[in-house]
Amino acid sequence: MTKTKALIIGGGVAGPVTAMALQKAGIDATVYEAYDRGADGVGAFLTLAVNGIAALGTLDLHTIVRDKGFATTKMSIGMGGKRSMAEFGFGAALPDGTGTQTITRAALYSSLRDEAVRRGMPIEYGKRLVAATPGRDGVTATFADGSTAHADLLIGADGLRSTVRAIIDPNAPAPRYVPLLNTGGYAKGLRLDAEPGEMHMVFGRGCFYCYLVHPNGDVWWFANPRQPKELQKEELAVVGEDQWRAKLLDLFTEDDGPARDLVAASDELFAGWNTYDFPKVPTWHRDRMIIIGDAAHATSPASGQGASMAIEDAVTLAKCLRDADGVPAAFTAYESLRRTRVERVVAQGKRNGDGKTLGPVMRHVLPLIFKLHKPNPESMDWMYGHRIDWDSSATAAR
Repeated sequence: MTKTKALIIGGGVAGPVTAMALQKAGIDATVYEAYDRGADGVGAFLTLAVNGIAALGTLDLHTIVRDKGFATTKMSIGMGGKRSMAEFGFGAALPDGTGTQTITRAALYSSLRDEAVRRGMPIEYGKRLVAATPGRDGVTATFADGSTAHADLLIGADGLRSTVRAIIDPNAPAPRYVPLLNTGGYAKGLRLDAEPGEMHMVFGRGCFYCYLVHPNGDVWWFANPRQPKELQKEELAVVGEDQWRAKLLDLFTEDDGPARDLVAASDELFAGWNTYDFPKVPTWHRDRMIIIGDAAHATSPASGQGASMAIEDAVTLAKCLRDADGVPAAFTAYESLRRTRVERVVAQGKRNGDGKTLGPVMRHVLPLIFKLHKPNPESMDWMYGHRIDWDSSATAAR
């Protein structure tokens, strides 16, 4: 019997995980990355939630990632330099004690890529997809260098600006701009009154920011300056680090917390980028082609779930392809299992992001809201408590 083969477009976090999940499901896969190199050293840091860690666990990957990050145990919310208004957990840890982790994007990517290569996954670089042609026996991908590849199915794990999404549905909506910028850095030499791994979210007077102490004493932080008008890529590219530093120091002038110290103690700042999400992508699959991860449901970083959702997607899709009667049926089963959950996560991320642009009135009201309505530790179980049982059938009654 001929083995099913898949083409995976995109070599970021989702691509290698999808390849390894398909391998476990008995499907051969090759990953095609548009850039001519990996993403080593690229990007800032992210929080990989325990539900994403659990999904990696189904592929025996969670310890690999855990060893590259550090445990993130809880989150507090404060106003300026004042005491915390509320505290939240990140869900129950796995049976071995592994919970939510904070990790650099580069370390997450490289650890997953290296493990995929170790497991025999082919990854080809410099392969920018320009067309995909479905046929009776599968899909043929055409790349910018003139080469082609053919397989039984094609998976678009190619992110926010997905080419595969546009091929599947030329009328697919564009990403929605969320009026916040992202920057940050790694501060050294500070001694803050904070335990390692506790995430401190702060509503500053001029800008929302977050910081957490690494076990080695460095402070990892990010800031979200308000930006009502979407800036084009070219406009962001000409904003130098000195300008970012001056902007942040000005925004944090009236804050009593450590914000200005964080900026001053950071040798480099992340080059700023826009925030986007997708409230709904109507069409996820067509003619043996499907999109996953940010290509299908990008969520604001404020959800803390982008990477975790992509990893859950990869494992769920592999299960569906393993269990369903043919590729079209597998795609339908996958969408039925994932769409409601991921769109709820996107909506949660939008609410979280909207909160970062508090006006003067809400700045006074919010402490009262938290005082009257204490956070319920179980209120986010729907997000953090999600688990995928690899051994159960993906096509059983849902």
